Amino acid sequence: MGRPKQLLPLGDKTVIKHCVDNIISALVRRIVVVVRPGAEGTAESLSGLPVSIVVNDNRDSDMAGSVRVGLASLDRSCSAVLVCLADHPLASPETILSLMRAHRESPDKIIIPAYNGKRGHPSLFPATILQEIFIFNTLRDIVRRDEKRVRVIDVPDEGVILDMDTKEDYERVLKKAGVV
Repeated sequence: MGRPKQLLPLGDKTVIKHCVDNIISALVRRIVVVVRPGAEGTAESLSGLPVSIVVNDNRDSDMAGSVRVGLASLDRSCSAVLVCLADHPLASPETILSLMRAHRESPDKIIIPAYNGKRGHPSLFPATILQEIFIFNTLRDIVRRDEKRVRVIDVPDEGVILDMDTKEDYERVLKKAGVV
């Protein structure tokens, strides 16, 4: 796509700023953005926002590695961690609020949104369960380990399943956001 996905334009913002603005609108208390070395553009895009930027120094790291870095930067008082992906920029603040409500109702469950029966992102993990990322290779391994501790909530938000892996995906996101 010519540049990092998170820095692509989405209306008058970058994709990452759109994501973070949605998280802020949902009143998430602590927001940690994990970036790769040399991601000055991402930090610049988020300048002035109430976020902490942490660097994942392992350039070859996968998403789980970034989750490990972000998790290590949090204090022990948080009960849950919302794992948001920059390539899912249209997950709405209302969906994030729904995940947080579901966590209050089921604090020991992994909360995953679904749109029309298809699971998506972001996902909310109890902090104690997310610590398993230091044992298992991926978030998927943690989720699949015991389906009884997973709660899937249906949301009317197609944004939870719209990711940006290809140019066509990005164009679909732009169209859904109403900026094309």
